[in-house]
Amino acid sequence: MTNTQIPARAWVDLTLLALLWGGSFLAIRTALDEIGFLSSVAHRVLWATIVLWAIVWFKKLPVPKSPKVWGAFLVMGCLNNVIPFSLMAWGQLSIEVGLTAILNAATAIWGVLIAAMVFSSERLSVSRALGVTIGFIGVAIAIGLQNFTGFDIRSLAQLAVIAGTLSYACAGSWARANLSEHPPLVAAAGMLTGSTVVMLPLAWAVEGPLPMALSATTWAAITYYALASTALAYILYYRILAATGAGNLLLVTLMIPPIAILLGAWVRGETLSPNAYLGFAILAVGLLLMDGRLGHVLRKIATR
Repeated sequence: MTNTQIPARAWVDLTLLALLWGGSFLAIRTALDEIGFLSSVAHRVLWATIVLWAIVWFKKLPVPKSPKVWGAFLVMGCLNNVIPFSLMAWGQLSIEVGLTAILNAATAIWGVLIAAMVFSSERLSVSRALGVTIGFIGVAIAIGLQNFTGFDIRSLAQLAVIAGTLSYACAGSWARANLSEHPPLVAAAGMLTGSTVVMLPLAWAVEGPLPMALSATTWAAITYYALASTALAYILYYRILAATGAGNLLLVTLMIPPIAILLGAWVRGETLSPNAYLGFAILAVGLLLMDGRLGHVLRKIATR
């Protein structure tokens, strides 16, 4: 069962992390007004890599030398950055900031399913299975059931985001199986190094040299999503993980969409359909069932 007691400091970190990640969807969409989606990802991983290695050097953390470890970093970079960042950035060209954030919450659902298939200790309990089922219903409603019968660019964009969440979930299991013995900062820096090695030539081949002559607005967006919502967010993520456990990190998943929705409406004048809000509400119930939080609350009410 998830420990629902969260220290006050962890609540501050959870809120800050939700703000950082919630704002990243708007920042990425802003950069996409001037640069290609692959270039946006290349910028993100490049500058985040430099910052994290600077922190690793400052802290004098040990740097792995084994080719096997660096191969694991490369795979992790592809699963956790190259594939999902690229798919979601492409998807954001056709769908709203807030809807992208809502669909991004499917990461937690895939994570439970993949962990259950990979690790014997992660059995799919009745409550988790029910949560997964309800969560998928919520995602389907958020996408819009009509989009499953007639495909267009908007439908494909939403499916690209969902595919990105599946890659995120695979990355979580890969990290647990192959990178758990490394300090979190080193693992994050190594992962982003692998991402950069892939993204720079890929973006160059498809979209040309990485653009540097950009407007101040675009550079501000890149700085935000590369340094704040990637480099700083990873540091916060691991601090929360150590303070309160993996289960409580699901709360961030629920806190991100409202922030992204508000920012999208305020800055870009976006509006979402009612089914997007209904889908998110159902998805939220599924997520709370998966980590045992909702069941814990219901049991407390029943015993009063």
